[in-house]
Amino acid sequence: MVASVRRVEERTTTAAGPAGAPGAAPGPAPAPASEDGPGPDPHPDPHPAPCPAPRCASEPVPVSRADRAAVRDALGVGVAVGLSGFAFGVTAAGAGLSLAQTCALSLLVFTGASQFALVGALAAGGGAAAAAAGALFLGLRNAFYGLRLSEVLRLPGRYRPLAAQWVIDETSAVALAQPDRRSARLGFFVTGATLYVLWNLTTLLGSLGAGALGDPADWGLDAAGPAVFLALLAPMLDSVRARVVAALAVVLALATLPLLPAGVPVLVAALAAPLALVGRRRRPRAGAEGER
Repeated sequence: MVASVRRVEERTTTAAGPAGAPGAAPGPAPAPASEDGPGPDPHPDPHPAPCPAPRCASEPVPVSRADRAAVRDALGVGVAVGLSGFAFGVTAAGAGLSLAQTCALSLLVFTGASQFALVGALAAGGGAAAAAAGALFLGLRNAFYGLRLSEVLRLPGRYRPLAAQWVIDETSAVALAQPDRRSARLGFFVTGATLYVLWNLTTLLGSLGAGALGDPADWGLDAAGPAVFLALLAPMLDSVRARVVAALAVVLALATLPLLPAGVPVLVAALAAPLALVGRRRRPRAGAEGER
């Protein structure tokens, strides 16, 4: 009897086979062991915390503190400088430019210092060639701004024609002062849009109201353009070299003002930069010869 029971047990074990062997009864597979630690928790939480929902593509990106600061600076600069277009409209009308010519300058040229230099030279009796040369020379600085801004903004190709029209002192100053690319783009375009709209609107109003105001010099409006330009230039004189170049440019302009036609002293003042560089190169050489 006992022998029969043992034979039945042996047959059952042989048919089932060892765990994991072919012919074994199917069952739940053991959890694989992890090299980094134990396997899954045998007692999982019946109420797991829900996963955060993915951000929808149309959901707005939260505005950061840097973005708000960029918009604040852009609006401040755009409004303050845009109102000086009124002075340009009055000055251009006093120089003999028609309403269409004045508005075309603001729409197409859109660089205040060059526009004031052009109408100022014409109002002083300078020739059109000298006035245009002075305005063009002042406008060349925007090309150097563009080289720097292209690295900072990294705009797609479809936005570059619009951005090129807005590369001026104010947009460059606001964009380059931002801590990251997003706020730099925001500051650049908000400044450009605000200033472009206000500058052209006030240019139109200034040109239309020039007849009622009379001579711009009586109101001091002829000094508004140079004052704005000096206000933008002053923060850039943060080194001894920059201050030396600026002082030398002032001396050259004042010395040649009574001798040359209007607009030409601006070109002569540009010689201050290479003269300062030549003087700086000669100074180390003289010191080296003295040591010998």
